[in-house]
Parts: sequence; structure tokens; C-alpha cells
Amino acid sequence: MRILAEKDGAAAFITGERARLTTTPQACYTLSMEKIYDCIVVGGGIAGYSAALTLKSLKRDALWLGAELYGEKLRAAEYVRNYPALVGGGALFAERLEEQREKEGVLFTQGRADAVYAGDVFTVTAGENAYLGRTVILATGVSQAGAVKGEENFLGRGVSYCAVCDGALYRGKVVAAVVASEKYAEEVEYLAGFASCVHAFCLYRDARFHAPNIVLHREVPRAVEGGLRVERLLCKEGALDVAGVFFLRDAAPPSALVGGLETEGAQVITGRDGSTNLAGLFAAGDVTGRPYQYAKAAGEGLVAAYSAHAYLAKERA
Repeated sequence: MRILAEKDGAAAFITGERARLTTTPQACYTLSMEKIYDCIVVGGGIAGYSAALTLKSLKRDALWLGAELYGEKLRAAEYVRNYPALVGGGALFAERLEEQREKEGVLFTQGRADAVYAGDVFTVTAGENAYLGRTVILATGVSQAGAVKGEENFLGRGVSYCAVCDGALYRGKVVAAVVASEKYAEEVEYLAGFASCVHAFCLYRDARFHAPNIVLHREVPRAVEGGLRVERLLCKEGALDVAGVFFLRDAAPPSALVGGLETEGAQVITGRDGSTNLAGLFAAGDVTGRPYQYAKAAGEGLVAAYSAHAYLAKERA
């Protein structure tokens, strides 16, 4: 089946050396294109697809951005019981979704969002690309890996969720990476090009790396500790002295992704219309809390899309 997608596509690109964003993205990025989307949908799962599909039917110029189309969890599901009219497993579900997406012409841009910045317009960064939107729908799902004690306390002070974004800040230093799956092995190798040593805690089997300065650990670390910044990572072997810890997984905590967003644990606080405490930012799917079901995700994606549509209409009235 033909994949209809945009990769490394339109919108804005970064030029110059990548650096950590502090207050505003303009401080570190040069936007070479000035296209502003009506809405940027962040997340490649069911909630994101439902939102993108609805926005297209509403004739909104939307960008659908995600690390992976539909996700490994859906494709691997043995049987999907709760989705109306579907009889079968995740592979069949993904095939049906892809048939519809292709027919409706919904484009998917591959890229893992690492930050969302609010302003006159929103800026969403993904690796070396930046995209501008008048509204954002957050549909990132929830992380499959549990948070490590102290992780959230050191956000922006040594804890990062993007090797490409922050790796260069640790040139010549010792860092750790907690790696959720094999697809992030390339980011660990990238870190090894800057750091003197990378302690890789891999949560999957048969992990292998090429760089000689990567030390492989087969366990989940216990805690991140330090003072003003990260200083060490606790594990079974004791305390490892590290300058930073990278958590490489599908979904960063929403509070890490969007500054100032009101959350309760890993859950974004929303109204019934999907609205958050940040005007123009909506959320849908697993990121809003239980139940973690495809039917709920699809419904909330639709609701968030209509809410973004109404918000845009009101702003331009």
C-alpha cells in the first residue's frame, strides 16, 4: 500500500548551530519559511489521526506531526475489542486506517516533537525543524516507561528528552541515557559523538552499539540526584557521576514538552472541549488520562479539532 506522507517537509527549517531553547525559540532558531498553519497536531496515534482527519474535513490548513504513524502498540495488538465496527487485531486496524488516510489525503509529517512554545503563534520544534501554528492539539499519548524518581525535578537542569537538541551541551562530559526501544539507538550513538562516556540503560533486549565510549546497562535506574543540576544517577551498582540524563522514549511528560501547561502527574488537565490552561492549546487521547482506549482517543481527537476550529473562527471574527 502506498504511504502518503511528508517527511522533513514544509514549514520552517533551522539554520546555524542547534542550541538549547531557553525563553523564546527565536533566540536559537532561524526560521527560513514563514508559513503559519491553522493547527499543528502533535502525535501520530489514533487521537492525532482523528484530529487531523476532522481538521481536513473542516478545511483547516493543519500539520500532523508524529514520531511514528499509528504506533507500534496498535500494530502489535492481538485483538481490538472496543472499537466499533472493527473485528480483528491491530495490524488490520492499521491497514483500515491507512486506506482511509490515503483516500482522504491526510498528510503525515514524521518527526518527534521535543518542545511546544506559546506566543503570538505556537512554535513546535522537532529535531532540526520548527513549525508555526495558530493552535496546537497535543495528542502525544503516554510513555510506556515509568518515570524515574527525580526525573521531573531536574527538567531543564540536566534532564532532557532529545539527544539531537541537547547533546552538544555535554561535550566531553559523562552522561546517561535511559533508552525505551531500539529505534532510539541512533540517538545514543549521536550522544557518544559529544560525551566522553554514555551510560546506556536499555529497556529492551539485545541492545548493541558501535561507539566504544557507550557502556551498556541492563536495568532501570532508580533515581536522578543532584543539587542545582543533575550530579548522579542511582542504579544497582551504586551511584554514577553524570552531568546529564537523557530519557529517550516515545512520549515525554507533557509538562516537559509544553512550559506552563497545567498537569496532574502525567495527565494534562482539560475541559470537556479539550481546552487546556493555555489559550489555543488543546489535548486529546491518552495524554488526558484514562481510560486508555482507542475509541476514547478517536472521540477526543474529533472534539479537540472542532474546538480548535471554533477558537480560530473566534480569533478572526
